[in-house]
Amino acid sequence: MFEIKTLGLFLITATAEIIGCYLPYLWIKHDKSILLLVPAAISLSLFVWLLTLHPTAAGRVYAAYGGVYVFTAVLWLWIIDGIKPTTWDIAGALIALFGMAIIIFAPKNA
Repeated sequence: MFEIKTLGLFLITATAEIIGCYLPYLWIKHDKSILLLVPAAISLSLFVWLLTLHPTAAGRVYAAYGGVYVFTAVLWLWIIDGIKPTTWDIAGALIALFGMAIIIFAPKNA
């Protein structure tokens, strides 16, 4: 159960970060409203707060989070951007998730 909660928290954290970065991207690259910076700032604040909820050392959380971020970004590419991930995208995302699992779920007494 710990593993599922941890992965879920990482996925929510990554989504908050991606939204917080995607909205300014829309403003800058696609000439959308500058008002998108308000929900972007809120989303990035949520992202930072969510990182504090992980029950392990900050460096370990950040390292493992990177793997989930890569996976979530590839999902974003597919679902939001409408671009089907390549086999290489999927392989890289799965390798990143495997790395996250090693960092977070390996025994800590070694």
